[in-house]
Amino acid sequence: MTIVKVLQRVARQRPRHVVSLRRGLASVSTAPIEAPLSRFEPDLKVDYTAFTNRVATLRRQLGRPLTYAEKVLFSHLDSLEYDRIDRGKTQLSLRPRRIACQDATAQMALIQFMSAGLDATSVPTTVHCDHLIVGRDGQDKDLPNALTTHGEVYDFMSSACRRYNMGFWKPGAGIIHQTVLENYAYPAGMMVGTDSHTPNAGGLGMIAIGVGGADAVDIMAGLTWELTAPKIIGVKLSGKLSGWATPKG
Repeated sequence: MTIVKVLQRVARQRPRHVVSLRRGLASVSTAPIEAPLSRFEPDLKVDYTAFTNRVATLRRQLGRPLTYAEKVLFSHLDSLEYDRIDRGKTQLSLRPRRIACQDATAQMALIQFMSAGLDATSVPTTVHCDHLIVGRDGQDKDLPNALTTHGEVYDFMSSACRRYNMGFWKPGAGIIHQTVLENYAYPAGMMVGTDSHTPNAGGLGMIAIGVGGADAVDIMAGLTWELTAPKIIGVKLSGKLSGWATPKG
């Protein structure tokens, strides 16, 4: 069952507060299918109607079927003016919907963004304080040691996040890739992160790519992100999942 069909079924199951007994013609609802971008950003929406419309447009223009990965990736193109996309060759200009930064790389990224003179990031951005904590003697000792050693760094990042409306996950709040998976990942989305485990968010059906701090700053500042159209690897699963299986695998 596709994402859109699931969302349509949920919408049909919502209680109706106004009931009309007047007979009418059957029609397809034109209301957009939307969901909050995250529980922390209820005013920002994921528009699944726009997603399906963009995919349909691209299929017509390219004249070929698209894999799910291509549908998600191509739906985040800055412009749909493509009549040909060759895997491994065509340069794509993309608009990711989210950025996540770990504390070791976020420091310079924040300084560079501050020099741009902007009041806020162009896309929702979060900073996660996990990499500077050395795991050695357990939480009761390791966390206080990190707060002592890197306290000034944490204070800077916390202050910068408040100033530029970024999310800040303080030391001890969780590992970046798991926090993103549990709070920010969603089907058919696209995000980048300054952490090698960013693709973990792909377990919920989104495109999640690890990047460097410079790429993250470009996106924060409103620039498009350039990527060569990826080659596609097909994976066929058979049988049944065993107990405790998760999207991360």
